Amino acid sequence: MTLNPALPLPARARTAAARTARRRAALEWVAVHSLAIAAALFFLLPFVFVLLTSVMSDRQALTSELWPTSWHWENYAQVWRTPGFLTWWRNSLLYAGLGTVLTVVSSLPVAYALAKFRFRGRRLALMAVVSMMMLPPQVTVIPMYLFWAKQLHLTGSLWPLVVPMAFGDAFSIFLLRQFLLTVPNEYLEAARIDGCGDVRTLLRVVLPMARPAIAAVALFQFFSCWNDYFGPQIYASENPGAWTLSYGLESFKGAHHTDWNLTMAATLLVMAPVIILFFFAQKAFIEGVTLTGVKG
Repeated sequence: MTLNPALPLPARARTAAARTARRRAALEWVAVHSLAIAAALFFLLPFVFVLLTSVMSDRQALTSELWPTSWHWENYAQVWRTPGFLTWWRNSLLYAGLGTVLTVVSSLPVAYALAKFRFRGRRLALMAVVSMMMLPPQVTVIPMYLFWAKQLHLTGSLWPLVVPMAFGDAFSIFLLRQFLLTVPNEYLEAARIDGCGDVRTLLRVVLPMARPAIAAVALFQFFSCWNDYFGPQIYASENPGAWTLSYGLESFKGAHHTDWNLTMAATLLVMAPVIILFFFAQKAFIEGVTLTGVKG
């Protein structure tokens, strides 16, 4: 530690004490957050590995050399120019974007009714929603596939996955209902006194107050649709023009099974929108999940 000789002795002593205190505070912070730092590194290192591999040459990828000897950013351009990649990107945006909008629009009124209305069969309806949450999609995949294939002839497209979202999602309904239970009824009664009907109360009063929960539901649904592999495999596998990124990435990996640098670049391009979206929306997401209680 080097002290300024121009300072008087008491001032130098205070400077040394301040530096020691700051160093001790930094060490205490590291000690207290050591487990969090270790967990962060545990989750971050795979992304670092994918990033570094994606900019390596095909000869260096997956060798003992973990740091690129030369940086090949053109790998991303090569992946982007792969036939069908832009189509997969467009289909993923259509599937995730439209599915998220339909889920929120269809689930919010149902959650509002279950949370604030008193009607015969309300508990039975809530039990049905909870039961649907516990029902795996694999149980209904065969009859649903036969329905879309034999009756509506929509297989080979993403519409069998998008259209059902217009009728609500059990998890989204339950999450929104739990949040709406925390909204005081006095706000709704005041809106009705001012002449608002149920629909106008929902749009003018409930919707602005439920923005954190809506953001959480929207992010959950977007991530689910963007990462969905099972659904496109069942309904769109016969038509490459309807493939999404999650399903097309498997085809890309099969065609470039020796080019691990390109495979890692494609993987990072698939993950990038989800990571960026969560980075900018994490505050609303965490607030929505935190404020959504388990009140019955």
